[in-house]
Amino acid sequence: MHPVFQSSRRDFTFGPWKLSAARTHIMKSSQAERLADELHMPSLPEMMFGDNVLRIQHDNGFGIEFNATDALKCVNNCQGMIKVACAEEWQESRSETEHSKEVVKPYDWTYTTDYKGTLLGDTEKLKVVPTTEHINTEKLKAREQIMFFEEVLLFEDELHDHGVSSLSVKVADKTYMLREYTSRESKISNLKNVPPSLFTEPNEISQYLPIKETICEKLEFPEKLEPKPETSLETTCAKSK
Repeated sequence: MHPVFQSSRRDFTFGPWKLSAARTHIMKSSQAERLADELHMPSLPEMMFGDNVLRIQHDNGFGIEFNATDALKCVNNCQGMIKVACAEEWQESRSETEHSKEVVKPYDWTYTTDYKGTLLGDTEKLKVVPTTEHINTEKLKAREQIMFFEEVLLFEDELHDHGVSSLSVKVADKTYMLREYTSRESKISNLKNVPPSLFTEPNEISQYLPIKETICEKLEFPEKLEPKPETSLETTCAKSK
C-alpha cells in the first residue's frame, strides 16, 4: 500500500517576518473545471495544487507569495506556442469523438509562465526594482546551517507524454532578498548527448538548456522601514519537450 498523503504547513518567524509553506492535495476535478472556466483555458495541468502556497509576509502586511492560480494567469490562453510532431495525428484521432463538433480554443498547453510571485499588502507593498545582481546559486549549495528550507510544487503536467512541465518555488534563509526569473529552452534534436532519463527531471535537465531569458529584480521595502530579511527566492519554471 502507498503511504497516505498528509497535508502539511510549516511556519518560520524571524523578527517581524513570517514565512509559511503549505502543501496540500491535488485540486479536485470539479474545482479544476471551474477554475479553467474562470481562466478561459480548456484545461489545467494534470496535477494542480491549488491550495499550495509559499508566503513571506511582514507584520505590517506587505510581502510576497507564490500560488498556482496566479501563476496560470500568466499563461497564454489565446495561442498555442508549441506543436509537437504528432500534433495533427493527435487531433485527427479525436475527430470522431462526441466532442468533434466543439471548437477547441488554442492555448499554451505547456503551461509556460513568467510568474514571479504575487505582491501582498494594501497600503504598503514591496517595490520591484531591476538589478544586475544575480542569485548566487553556488552560495546556495554551500554547506552551512539553514534554519528553514522548503520546496512547494504548484503544478505539474506530463504534456501528453511529450515531456514534463512543472512549476515549483524554493525558499531558504540566506542573506538577501532578490527575485530572479530564468527561462531555459531547447529542441530535443539539440539534446542528443543528454540521457533521455533526464528529460522529465527539471532540476537535472536545466543545466543542459540554453538560457532564453533572465530577469533579475530586487525587492525593496517601504520607506521608513528597515527590516533585515534573510531570505532568497528561486522560482523554477522548467519544461522539456
